[in-house]
This record gives sequence, C-alpha cells and structure tokens, in this order.
Amino acid sequence: MTENSYIPRLYDFLEELGRRQDRQWFKENKSLFDDLRAAWIADVDRLILHCSQWWPKVKGQTGAGSVYRIYRDTRFSPDKSPYKTYFSATVSPRGRSSSAAHLPGYYLQAGPGRAGGATDNYEAAASGLYGGLWCPESQVLRKLRKAIVDNIDEFEEIINEPRLASLFPGWYGPRLKTIPKGYDRDHPQAELLRLKEYGKFMPCGREFFSDPAWPEKAAGHFEILHPLLRFLEYSINEE
Repeated sequence: MTENSYIPRLYDFLEELGRRQDRQWFKENKSLFDDLRAAWIADVDRLILHCSQWWPKVKGQTGAGSVYRIYRDTRFSPDKSPYKTYFSATVSPRGRSSSAAHLPGYYLQAGPGRAGGATDNYEAAASGLYGGLWCPESQVLRKLRKAIVDNIDEFEEIINEPRLASLFPGWYGPRLKTIPKGYDRDHPQAELLRLKEYGKFMPCGREFFSDPAWPEKAAGHFEILHPLLRFLEYSINEE
C-alpha cells in the first residue's frame, strides 16, 4: 500500500492542535490547515463520485459542500476548546445542510479524535465510517419502530447480511432503559425498539485513510450498508 501523502501531515497537525487548542498557533499554521483541508475535500469529492454510481441522489453534491468546519460550537458545551481534533464530512443528497441532519445518510471522521471508541457523542468517537439515521424526531422514531415490527423479517435480513454484520457490528447511539410506551416489555424486538437512533459504525483509523484508495474503499463499504438506509428512508416517507 502506497501511503496517502497528506494523511501523516494531517494526523500530526490534528494531534498538535489537540494538545494546544490555541488560536494563535492555529493562525500561524493556517496555510498548512488550508492545504490539508483542500486535500481532504478532493478525497471527499472522489468518495461522493463513487457513491453516486449506486446512489444517484448524491449526484451534484461536492466535497466543499459536504465537509464540516474545524471550529467547535462551544455555546452549550462545558468544554470550550475551540477546535475539533478530526476532519469530517457527510455523504447525503443535501450535503451538510441542516435539513439533512434528521434524514438517513453517511458520515465519516478521520483523525486522532478523543479517547474511546464509538459512543453517543461524535466528538468522543473514534475515526470511522457511519451510516444511518441520527436524532430523529419523536414522531419519526415511532414510525420507524412500527415499520421495523411490521416488516421484521425484511429488516433482520438486511441487518444480518454477513458483510454488513461483519463491517458494521452492533448499533451506534443511545437507547432507552426500558421498552417504549405501547409495546410489551417482553416484545421479541425489544432491543431494536429501545434504540433512539438507527445508525451503524465501522472503525477506521490512520492506516485506512493512509491508503490512497480510501475513498473508493469507503464507497464500497457504504454501498453494503445502503439497504439499511433505503429501508429507513422508505419507512419515513411511507404514508
């Protein structure tokens, strides 16, 4: 494997940024950041291009419109660190617009991040590939739960597909402590019904992103996960 030339510099930059969290240092290294961001955007462009081959809805989206800012929103956080310690992007028909936040889509994150693995908080999550639906409104969540129960054979066939189950094990995100109201506590799908989000996560670290072909590989992994997104989208839109 030939190393993707900018990834070592990206990880070194993000590690130093995480240690410092210093605006003056960031200003002094802004040109390096701009170069790294441009390379990241170019790779995300390639990722979207390959995803568009099996998901035509993302045609026309761009890396520039899908990559997230490095600056943290600290308004409601006790942690006032000004910078994220990772690069991230979405693959969605609406790019990173707020209207896409509660619709099925993909998300990727590269960098040392913060300690720990996949948690309920992206900022504490490891580098990796994510796909599914996050933070749905209560009425959408109720609709999805009913769709899963009513179509459980189809849903289980999707999530138990061997490649999907191997690459994206388990579920990412928070869950209720008890079964939701309206369902028996001994319901056979109790674990699925307790989920507050329907998302899958595949950990991918520095080695994955150092491969120059990582956008093509990520698109292939996302394609394996796409039947789940189709199920979620269909269930949300069904009258």
